[in-house]
Amino acid sequence: MRRLLAVTLLLALLVAGVSIDAQRALFTPLNLAEPATITVEPGLPFAQFARRLADNGWMAPATRGALYLRAYARIHAIERKLQAGDYRVVPGMSAVQVLDMIVAGRSVLYELRIIEGWTFRDALDAVRSHPQLRQTLADADPAAVMRAIGRDHQHPEGRLFPDTYRFAGGTTDQAFLRRAADTMDQVLALEWDSRAEGLPYASPAEALVMASIIEKETGAAEERPRIAGVFVRRLLLGMRLQTDPTVIYGLGSTFDGNLRRRDLETDTEYNTYTRAGLPPSPICLPGRASIRAALHPAPGDELFFVSRGDGTHEFSATLDQHQAAVRRYQLKGR
Repeated sequence: MRRLLAVTLLLALLVAGVSIDAQRALFTPLNLAEPATITVEPGLPFAQFARRLADNGWMAPATRGALYLRAYARIHAIERKLQAGDYRVVPGMSAVQVLDMIVAGRSVLYELRIIEGWTFRDALDAVRSHPQLRQTLADADPAAVMRAIGRDHQHPEGRLFPDTYRFAGGTTDQAFLRRAADTMDQVLALEWDSRAEGLPYASPAEALVMASIIEKETGAAEERPRIAGVFVRRLLLGMRLQTDPTVIYGLGSTFDGNLRRRDLETDTEYNTYTRAGLPPSPICLPGRASIRAALHPAPGDELFFVSRGDGTHEFSATLDQHQAAVRRYQLKGR
């Protein structure tokens, strides 16, 4: 009997010692003098994560600390709940607090801004050069990229919404691009549902084309609805849009920064001087303001506008007024 009691007491002391040791390893502050970052890759096994936390020298004792952390995760059924990303660990945090942060996905977020007026290729270049995005489409052309994000039926131009996006480190380029495309779909659908009556668009896609032209024609916010009004009236009257940005887009890499008369006279599917109606696709990534302007054009009788050379435009209702404005501002510019 005494022997049994002794063994029982010894086991109890051992369990108590292990419990105290585990509590110390899991709940005392990590051995960390300054903030640090720990990375959790997609699919990282929990055992490897625990060893990484211990091997950093943050847990003491390291080997037992990793075992305790694995046991804790198993007891609480969170072994498979690690969320990928970069996580900021600060002095004073315990191993359990770090684990809770990772399971909750409170990772460091990075930013990438897609700019209004960029082309699809501009946005793709920015995505490919961001060091915190995991590249899976590095060799894909725009058509292949669209297939990868589930949009093989769409022309890529104009289909990413310009905005500042925040994301966890290790996010794939595919996931980022799909998110930007989904956002454009949502914004376009919302604006389309509240559109003005009598517009010359057969679909939201055509409104997106118009929005992209407005985006490239002016950077002055107050002018967007007015420019939209000019273009909408021209379409309704059967007039050609005659807008330089579409011609430039159609020239592609051959455009040297100087738009010449022969360029305006050279027919391409994007030349709105030689062809009636809208071009076959957007010419850039339009922002929400340009989309809204395309769907809510300003009323009036203006059919022409010319640049004043200061970022704004002179609007005219008649050809004579327009030609006078062209002479005034173009000669002034020269």
